[in-house]
Amino acid sequence: METSAARLRARVFGLVQGVNFRYTTRERAAALGLKGWVRNEWDGSVAVEAEGPRPALEQLLDFLHHGPRHAEVERVDTEWLPAAGDLTRFEIRS
Repeated sequence: METSAARLRARVFGLVQGVNFRYTTRERAAALGLKGWVRNEWDGSVAVEAEGPRPALEQLLDFLHHGPRHAEVERVDTEWLPAAGDLTRFEIRS
């Protein structure tokens, strides 16, 4: 049975900058075989866009709700979109 691809767009709020959030998100996404990016935003949040099989995206989303050890996630805003197929790897953007 083929698992259809999707795209997850998420914005993570709380104490999420300066705690290795981008690095650990990239590592988790890569381990799940996802493509996309993560970056710090001007308002202190972290933006994530990832594409791949829906079950893997849901695992990444579960991670985003907790983050790395020193993060304090207050909320995660999410949007599910159809896969676009325009991403080649998972990277940290500045």
